Amino acid sequence: MSIAHDLAERIHAIQFSDLPSDAIPLARTAILDAVGCTFLGASEEMTSIVERTPGFGGAEGPCTLFGRGYRTNPLDAVMFNGVASHALDFDDMNATMGGHPTVMMMPVIFALGDIHEFSGKDALLAYVVGNETITRIARGVHPHHYDKGWHPTATLGIFGTVAAAARLLELSVDQTATALCIAASFASGLKANFGSMTKPLHVGQGNRNGLYAAFLAQEGFNANHQAFEHKQGFLEVFNGCGNYEAEKMQEDWGAPFDLVSVGVGLKKHPCCGSTHASIEAMLEVRAAHDIDPQQVRSIDVLVHPLRLPHTNNPDPRTPLQCKFSQQYVVARALMDGRIRLADFEPKAFEQEAVRTLLGKVEARGHEGSFSEFAAEVTVTMQDGTTFSALNDVDMGRGLNNPMSDQELWEKFEDCAQRSLEDRAIRPLFERLNSLESADRLSQVTAMAQHPRSEIKGVAAD
Repeated sequence: MSIAHDLAERIHAIQFSDLPSDAIPLARTAILDAVGCTFLGASEEMTSIVERTPGFGGAEGPCTLFGRGYRTNPLDAVMFNGVASHALDFDDMNATMGGHPTVMMMPVIFALGDIHEFSGKDALLAYVVGNETITRIARGVHPHHYDKGWHPTATLGIFGTVAAAARLLELSVDQTATALCIAASFASGLKANFGSMTKPLHVGQGNRNGLYAAFLAQEGFNANHQAFEHKQGFLEVFNGCGNYEAEKMQEDWGAPFDLVSVGVGLKKHPCCGSTHASIEAMLEVRAAHDIDPQQVRSIDVLVHPLRLPHTNNPDPRTPLQCKFSQQYVVARALMDGRIRLADFEPKAFEQEAVRTLLGKVEARGHEGSFSEFAAEVTVTMQDGTTFSALNDVDMGRGLNNPMSDQELWEKFEDCAQRSLEDRAIRPLFERLNSLESADRLSQVTAMAQHPRSEIKGVAAD
């Protein structure tokens, strides 16, 4: 049996009754958080660029665009919503895959919900199956896959896109295997483009490609079912000989589910997840000591070497570069005691005080003395006094430190108000926060059709 066929059988073996009770609120929260992030991203220029690119479907179709007052065809809808969901890099993270899982499934789940009669329970099952697919494949290729320069959110996440679509479209096992193998040719995304609009484009294109693969397979398109293990297949090309363990991709599905054993970490801070431990360490130093930023001589940030290539940015000049700058976020955390969406606007990162302070921050890789997701910050004052803190917790706000209902609401409101009318935010939040009780997903997306009129590209509702 090919790897793709084996994966397809596992994808279709999971039933809603198989899900542990704690998987439901975790999946529901992840989807809610991703929707909020999508409304936030819908206000960004990059999403308007997607809209005005020749060939974009425009206002013809059944599928919702979050933050817009019109609908379009499913492939363009998932492209737009995918780009928007990751535009500000505020979406959740997963340590197993080394990336962002939910944004690779949420757009497809809601797009298909707009063209078929799917329930909230159907959506949650598709999400858990997709997440399990991503993370099991990741166990066979990560971290080498990430180290080599691939963007796992897209290159691995696309298989979760296919899995979620396959369950909702009720593809056969053979069709699902075909879709996975088509997606193996579609998988793409380079870390070289981190810090640019192309990183969220990976997510939009990955959603589009994954859904397209499922549609093609449903119509009878074919592919080589050995596309994973072939000598010129996904594993050899993306990781290379000796740098993957295919058997780990097939082990222990749902025993336990990755969602309840590793989980997804929601982002408290609206920037790259690889900077969050540094931020938390600096906030701890700031809370414990009365530090005058003008009296700081230097700030040393020690992180895992994996975190440096895309976050060691001492002179960020754009909002996206600031989101991927250890130096900027640590300096901002010391100055303000928090990291806000507004901190990534030009009027914030061009401030003379923060430019001066970030010039005193040096980010370096540690020697393996603490975990992959930890960071240590040391502040040295002009008189030689030093203050240090080590943050070594889960990636994001996850199983061991979940966000409260109030924190979830505050983040959702902060994100959604950028492109959704105030009157629509609380009802949508409450509907998403009880997603398993929804009879039809289209009831949910209907509540998102109240955009702020000042957003570029928005048609009046």
